[in-house]
Amino acid sequence: MNFHVNRRSALCAGASLAAAAVMPAWAQAQPTLRFAAVFSDKDIRADMMKMFAKELESSFKIDMFLNSTMFKQGTELVALQRDNLEMGNVGPQDISKQIPAWSLLTSAYLFRDANHLTNFFASDLGAQMKNMVAEQLKVKILGPTFFGTRQVGLKTKKKINVPADLAGVKLRMPPGDSWQLLGRSIGANPTPMAYAETYTGLQTGAIDGQDNPLPNVQNMKFYEVMSQIVLTSHLVGYDLLVVNMKTWNSMSPATQKAFQAAADKAIAWSTAEHLKREAELAEGFRRQGLDVYAPNINAFRDYAQKVYMASDEAKQWPVGMLDKINAMK
Repeated sequence: MNFHVNRRSALCAGASLAAAAVMPAWAQAQPTLRFAAVFSDKDIRADMMKMFAKELESSFKIDMFLNSTMFKQGTELVALQRDNLEMGNVGPQDISKQIPAWSLLTSAYLFRDANHLTNFFASDLGAQMKNMVAEQLKVKILGPTFFGTRQVGLKTKKKINVPADLAGVKLRMPPGDSWQLLGRSIGANPTPMAYAETYTGLQTGAIDGQDNPLPNVQNMKFYEVMSQIVLTSHLVGYDLLVVNMKTWNSMSPATQKAFQAAADKAIAWSTAEHLKREAELAEGFRRQGLDVYAPNINAFRDYAQKVYMASDEAKQWPVGMLDKINAMK
């Protein structure tokens, strides 16, 4: 009797070991996915990632490394490609360094608002651009993480109405050719500087200003070292929530579907929260003593489009893509 029970137990144990041997790693144990981003733990997107992690807690453990604590800004994409990182929030500008056609998606006055951005990435046009990244960079884009419309914040009190008024103004921009072109496209003198160094740069006068969405200005307390905010609305700010392809391909189709659904839910919540906060902040900054006003937007848009169309970057854009994006609702 005991012999048969023990034998049966041994057979079951052997079968379990054999099954485990052929199961993918993620199915054998709850894997840990490291997530790296430039934003701080006070950012709405940090809460977005907590929501995402909560949705998937039965399948994955998400370890978050925020405020560039694991990788410096701009290096996350390479880390993902080298399998040194499983998930990240990367800038489209970083992608455009490796895929020149993507510089279109970093250009000034391309997306009108967050809804236009979301609709593009959900469209066939968006799928075309996402597939480029999957095939060439081995990174899966889960969706765009909108973080507000970029506005110019200045330490100087000089009134800004047209691009010529920004001539000579040292405007902090992230490192990278696409960012520098963006700065030039609104008439400024772009100055490369890491996000985490921007507050000190404004404080010491190393830069005259920065451009960020209003929630970022609030989160990083840039308003403490600025005198005005010029509502140029020159770029709908977004990064991309991504997972490296090795991690993505290790999942079953059902797990991939749940993973994408969790990302969609968290991103939609984050977008709504950013829009809500953005609407409240302009008046709040006025109450804090900053001069907040809109310049001649048409003059800025016309100037920016001319700068971009005359650039080498525009030569790499997919033929007809700009007109198709402009025509989208």
